[in-house]
Amino acid sequence: MTRSLVLTLLGNDRPGLVEKLSRLVGLHQGNWVESRMARLGGQFAGILRVDLPESNVPGFSAACSELRAQGLVIVIASEPSGEATPFSRRLNLELVGQDRPGIVREIAQALAARQVNVEELDTGVSSAPMSGQPLFFAKAKLGVPAQVTDQDLRSALEQIGEDLMVDVILAE
Repeated sequence: MTRSLVLTLLGNDRPGLVEKLSRLVGLHQGNWVESRMARLGGQFAGILRVDLPESNVPGFSAACSELRAQGLVIVIASEPSGEATPFSRRLNLELVGQDRPGIVREIAQALAARQVNVEELDTGVSSAPMSGQPLFFAKAKLGVPAQVTDQDLRSALEQIGEDLMVDVILAE
């Protein structure tokens, strides 16, 4: 029997971190299923899901202590059992506009008020092509419950977009 584990990782970025982690997964007959990893502000940050034989989970968890001793913060959680919250559909959200505080907070509040789940979120700031002004961008994958209509969600997000002067695109 296999068990899925979700790991979160954080530490000073340096070459070899992914190799060390992948070696531990392999030594414990694990399978690297999916991950999202990035260098943010000089830090290595990531989330990873691995499948391991049930009998190898304690050894793998103990082996992760080696990486902890090298300054990598690792949190290991078992994937929850049972049914996930049902979402009737998935939508993609894209947002771009002049950077300012509060953009993520305003959008997140509108989504949470409608029980919309943020399944993935990528954000960043870059220079606008012509003016060089800071330009905020976000891409998100959303799980939308059946009781929320596309029109209701679109209207709420477009209103926030107008207030914050950002362009909002909601699509399948």
